[in-house]
Amino acid sequence: MKTKAAILHGPGKDWEIEEVELGDPIAGEVQVRLAASGLCHSDEHLRTGATPIATYPALGGHEGAGVVTKVGPGVAGIDEGDHVVLAFIPGCGTCRACARGQQNLCDAGANLLTGQSISDGSYRVTHNGNPVAPMCLLGTFAPHVTVNQASVIKIEDDIPLDKAALLGCGVSTGWGSATEIGAVRAGSTAVVVGIGGVGINAVQGAAAAGARHVVAIDPVQFKRDKAVELGATHAFASMEEAQEAIAELTWGQMADPVIVTIGDTTGEHIQPALSLTAKGGQTVVTGMGDAQQIDAKVALFELTLLQKRLQGAIFGGVSPRTTIPRLLELYRHGVLKLDELVTKTYKLEDINQGYQDMRDGKNLRGMIVYGDEDY
Repeated sequence: MKTKAAILHGPGKDWEIEEVELGDPIAGEVQVRLAASGLCHSDEHLRTGATPIATYPALGGHEGAGVVTKVGPGVAGIDEGDHVVLAFIPGCGTCRACARGQQNLCDAGANLLTGQSISDGSYRVTHNGNPVAPMCLLGTFAPHVTVNQASVIKIEDDIPLDKAALLGCGVSTGWGSATEIGAVRAGSTAVVVGIGGVGINAVQGAAAAGARHVVAIDPVQFKRDKAVELGATHAFASMEEAQEAIAELTWGQMADPVIVTIGDTTGEHIQPALSLTAKGGQTVVTGMGDAQQIDAKVALFELTLLQKRLQGAIFGGVSPRTTIPRLLELYRHGVLKLDELVTKTYKLEDINQGYQDMRDGKNLRGMIVYGDEDY
């Protein structure tokens, strides 16, 4: 079928709305008509070239939810008409990582930036006869997608699809960075550095886990205000500004964990975060940086003698297939806020404005919402 899509013809270029050809699902795949797609910062990394992709053009988008319209042979547990969330990390269920309960590290994720289908290594999207690489093998910057069942999470029909889409990356990643990797417990002091689509949900997760203090750090006043609205107890413009206050709040013990969710994380952010971290505590790095960057500032004396830990996190260390339904239950009961996360909605044709708003600090999370005219 033909569908419009937001594609990139190379790094540094703007998104262009063009017609692409979408293949029907083969064995193990389904086709989904999307209701919405989140505008995640990771797709901005795709645009800038900070995240390398195997081939151009590339089709962006990796946060989506919608209704299944076609089911390929051999698909189990997913039928036409089902409401689903697309997880940016697939879960094959059989590899070593999945068997150990680490679905977020599924071996199938090795192909996420190749654009090649998990099922047979071919391409589901083409443009003028040439292969198109969909972001995370999803490509939700198009109203229709054909994806492997490993990336599809069935949800209940009463959940608003435009809110459920956020669970495919930002919400789950932020929440898990606090509750799973960060291991926030009742009475903890947690710090979240960078209040965007991921960081705001680390704030929510830390608050729900019972942290006594949840400290949000971001240079944008609007984002600090939203963090306080959604669970932060304190907010500061920089890590340097927060240092003395965190020491006072904790009687000098400092924080555990400190979660770095800066949209463009660099090596310069690591040591200031470690300095906010308690003895024996953990700094969690969830924010994405340039794939070519390998340098980080770390005081090794402090790291060793104070027994601090520096830990990476993908999808917050949680398994999409179990965590997404659980988080939607928390949303249903008012514990997890989703409606409040979306600052502004856009049409697909306005995607470049949506990302400009993100760069300008105007959005906590922008969202593309598809309508009848898009199908």
